[in-house]
Amino acid sequence: MEFIDYYKILGVPRNASQEEIHRAYRKRARKFHPDVNKDKNAEAEFKKINEANEVLKDPEKRKLYDTYGKDWQNGAQNQSDSNREDIFRRRDHQSRGTRTFRFSRDGSFSETSGFSDFFHSLFGDEFDTQQTHWGGFDQPGRSHEADITVTLREIITGARKSISLQSYKMDAAGQAHPNAKTFQVKIPQGVTEGSVIRLPGQGETGSGRGASGDLLLRIHIVPDPRFSVDGYDLHTTVAVAPWEAVLGTKVDVQTIEGSVTLTIPKGSQNGRKMRIRGKGLPKKGGQSGDIIVTLQIQVPTTLSKKEERLFNELAATSQFNPRAKMRQRAS
Repeated sequence: MEFIDYYKILGVPRNASQEEIHRAYRKRARKFHPDVNKDKNAEAEFKKINEANEVLKDPEKRKLYDTYGKDWQNGAQNQSDSNREDIFRRRDHQSRGTRTFRFSRDGSFSETSGFSDFFHSLFGDEFDTQQTHWGGFDQPGRSHEADITVTLREIITGARKSISLQSYKMDAAGQAHPNAKTFQVKIPQGVTEGSVIRLPGQGETGSGRGASGDLLLRIHIVPDPRFSVDGYDLHTTVAVAPWEAVLGTKVDVQTIEGSVTLTIPKGSQNGRKMRIRGKGLPKKGGQSGDIIVTLQIQVPTTLSKKEERLFNELAATSQFNPRAKMRQRAS
């Protein structure tokens, strides 16, 4: 009896992750499934693939195989019954069975004999025999993810976006072929940076009778020179002159769909935040976020002679001393 290299059968390295093993198994199983591959050796190869997956997909069996596989005559046969029973208790129920498969058109099978002698020498004969339906090949497809970029205006107006994606589709022989798809996606109400739009059934095609996965489109907002995005609120900075901050004024503030008039109260300080309600991004249910306006007082860097004279008069007459109210402090 010869050692069987399960990693070689699936075409994966010994340090392969569970995801890599799962992916390799699906690819190989699809290629050699007797319903799609009529080669006389396909069924025998399929049995090897299923046996390899039976071992490598189960962390306990894989650990036992990695430890004793090449030394199965001296190592595995000397294990205590309790160790084996413990391993079998933790195995996946759906992976039970010392199985050789006889296939029918509806995907069912009956068992005629067991896995290889090597398998039995390593794991024993504690597998149930049963008439069952083969579920290893009927597996749902995985969901695919992609990014979609939108502008703030497209979010507010609920525009439609065209997005083209290229994926790979497996044929009956297990070969991957490029498959381009174009989707028309309506931007729904209630999305913001990082939101996900789900397109059911547009992901990876399932195996056998397995359902197809979904396409998950993650929203990324195109940077806007006027606004930064925080959830459904928009943040912007508006410059005001010193006398506007002192005396109060009205200024126009841009929104996504136009502009509104904002009243600056008397005595407004640099960095003051003011809120324009309902002009941010739309939420589910009809409400919207706000625009948060930060005031930034701008000091003139060049003055006419008259402006300089007026500032000198103000300096001479004003009793205001900013350092009396705010002592020097660390930034």
